[in-house]
Amino acid sequence: LVAIENENQTLRGKLDKRFGAAQLEPGRMGELVDLISTIGFVDDQRSGDVLGEVYEYFLGQFASAEGKKGGQFYTPAHVVKTLVAVLAPHKGRIYDPCCGSGGMFVQSEKFIQAHGGKRDDASIYGQESNPTTWRLAAMNLAIRGFAADLGQEPADTFARDQFPDQKFDYILANPPFNISDWGGENYESDPRWLYGRPPVGNANYAWLQHML
Repeated sequence: LVAIENENQTLRGKLDKRFGAAQLEPGRMGELVDLISTIGFVDDQRSGDVLGEVYEYFLGQFASAEGKKGGQFYTPAHVVKTLVAVLAPHKGRIYDPCCGSGGMFVQSEKFIQAHGGKRDDASIYGQESNPTTWRLAAMNLAIRGFAADLGQEPADTFARDQFPDQKFDYILANPPFNISDWGGENYESDPRWLYGRPPVGNANYAWLQHML
């Protein structure tokens, strides 16, 4: 894993190396590596796509097993595809302030390529507060060969905005709606509240104003 991080700048410090603490049956990790090794990788471009699809499949299965909690890091692919098709991000700077495992970025890149654009036509920026999910996003993008800025660390977008002075062409997000414990009482005079202070007990208008 250290060697993988050294070969991939975007993964530096992001891979979790505590497999000794994971409650896995003996040999299970090795079996998984062996299974993935049987995938027929033909060329570099196609192999990234195949491995990306495998990764997304695992994410989807894990999210389903988690039930409602799974929505914290994974938005179903058909929902993401609809959002991307509506917004149609052809080029420019794409941002997600609650990026989860990075599905919005993957579909955005696919949209650009499907419409004759190049991968380099878009720049990806995201933020995620959950450390494990932040790592999942970094791995999801690295597997597919996408360069992205996910901030220096996992952080709450309201408490520690990683891109306070940046402007973006597209903002694609599926924020956690109706959360009441977002710490609204701590941001009474936040400069982002141009249209009034959001209710302390509901973050919806805070997300909207942050994006605006």
